[in-house]
Amino acid sequence: MPFLNLVLHFPFSVAAAISLTTVIATSSTVSAGRAGKQLINMKLGMLLEVATAAGSFLGGMTAQFVSQSLLQRLFGVVAVIVALIMLSRLRRRNVILDPAPIPASSAGGTTNRRAVAPSPIELKRLPLAIAASFVAGNVSSLLGIGGGIIKVPVLNAWCGVPLRAAAATSAFMIGVTATAGATIYYGHGQLEPALAASACLGVQIGSWGGMKFGAAASAKWLRF
Repeated sequence: MPFLNLVLHFPFSVAAAISLTTVIATSSTVSAGRAGKQLINMKLGMLLEVATAAGSFLGGMTAQFVSQSLLQRLFGVVAVIVALIMLSRLRRRNVILDPAPIPASSAGGTTNRRAVAPSPIELKRLPLAIAASFVAGNVSSLLGIGGGIIKVPVLNAWCGVPLRAAAATSAFMIGVTATAGATIYYGHGQLEPALAASACLGVQIGSWGGMKFGAAASAKWLRF
């Protein structure tokens, strides 16, 4: 988004529309690459997607009435807040010791691959996860970014989902999220199909490289 808007000088709405189409491509690549690795919690993703898609549709509509300067400021504020949250938790583990969490194993059977022995994800604070998903969908369409910038930190920091599982499940969801928002931009004539297709080609390569790096890097470095 910053590159399309500040370097290539596309209007914010056009940049957001192009960015959302690349988010769809990213979701497809990552979901296909991780589907067989027990990182994507399908049922949890489908549950949170309901709230995310609703927020995405609302965000796409809201973006038509907000000035570009305000959207640019909002983009910067959201990015800084999320960065501070993640940096504050660099040395913390997301293991939940509460004896009564909600077992996410019933919502997809995802395992914590970083544990000594595989164990089910213990999902806690489901209402918070749903609320964060709605906000993530809204911000996603409003700013043209993947909702994972909000969902991953929340799921990892406060809901007990391991970082890789949170990222994979979020990537599984963001395709539907971005589609809901991109439809609004397309209906207002703000989506340039040729530019979006070109961007998606680069995204396919980047997504593949990101999966390779993510599999080798430590959770601490991924947070950083």
